[in-house]
Amino acid sequence: MQYMEIRELLEQVETGTLPVEEAEIMLGAQEYEDIGCAKIDFHRSARRGFGEVIFCQGKKLDHLVRIYESFRDRGVNVMGTRAVPDQYEAVRLVVPEVSYDEVSGVLKYEPHPAEKTGLVAVCTGGTADIPVAEEAAQTAEFHGSRVLRVFDVGVAGIHRLFSKIEEIRKANCIVAVAGMEGALGGVITGLVDKPVIAVPTSVGYGAGLNGIAPLLCMLNSCAEGMAVVNIDNGFGAGYMGAQINRLVCGSDGRRPAAF
Repeated sequence: MQYMEIRELLEQVETGTLPVEEAEIMLGAQEYEDIGCAKIDFHRSARRGFGEVIFCQGKKLDHLVRIYESFRDRGVNVMGTRAVPDQYEAVRLVVPEVSYDEVSGVLKYEPHPAEKTGLVAVCTGGTADIPVAEEAAQTAEFHGSRVLRVFDVGVAGIHRLFSKIEEIRKANCIVAVAGMEGALGGVITGLVDKPVIAVPTSVGYGAGLNGIAPLLCMLNSCAEGMAVVNIDNGFGAGYMGAQINRLVCGSDGRRPAAF
């Protein structure tokens, strides 16, 4: 935004023709840093409630380091997904405070950790689904949700799910992660009165088609109240779960009076 455009915008605020809130959004929309390899959106948290997240997979080491340096220089939280150990080591040399979870591939810099409120339950059909589930859990926690992890409760031994169902029902949102036939999401949805986000994983044998079979099963579920994200998209499920949890809790972490 050029100087004259800013002046005209401020004059509209002064005369009352433009609300202050709209002017704030218009000014903030321009706030990004161009570092050559990336344009970092520092104002995303003001527009959307949650800040920018970095998809690390495929990024060159020096590019990723420069991105994390920019967040470090501003003292802004940042989370990266699908990071590998080499990327972590490269970033850690420049930003020593960064943390890395090998299971989920999440790479976090949190100078100001979010206060954890509410509850999101993250469940898996099997142990092999945990990497995707942990990406969902780490994402929800980074964005201010408390997380209950309930792993290996698939339909092959459904009594394991029943033994945990009362704990799961306390959550404001449930993320159900499963490969193979992908039945977990539909089963949980039929047992709770909260929204369920189903995540198909690429875990399974040949006819599972690297996650397409559970994806189609989840999309064709007759259980009401279940949404489905893309194959192995733990991040997308955790992000949406955190948004739902925040709506239920309110901005101060407590349920609004209407609940």
